[in-house]
Amino acid sequence: MKEKHILHLTLHRRYFAEIANGIKKIEFREKKPYWRHRLFKHNWDEIHFRNGYSKDCPFMRVEFKGMEDYHDLYCIRLGKVLEVKNYPNAKR
Repeated sequence: MKEKHILHLTLHRRYFAEIANGIKKIEFREKKPYWRHRLFKHNWDEIHFRNGYSKDCPFMRVEFKGMEDYHDLYCIRLGKVLEVKNYPNAKR
């Protein structure tokens, strides 16, 4: 079985809620050397989003559907929300 490549990202509550509720399908990052190195390091399988840094902060697993370049942004295409924890407002 191959090792899963998981991209870990932290989000503000608004964007976390939009993804958890199926509204937001693309996450954006600035086209900077830091993000180029981080995002193109692997062929990602999943994205693990957190809203905060505590051990019990809202968390979700989302299917990774690919990357696109758009002007000065990297566009991370999001698939199905696989799991949501510690976030009671998710519409599932």
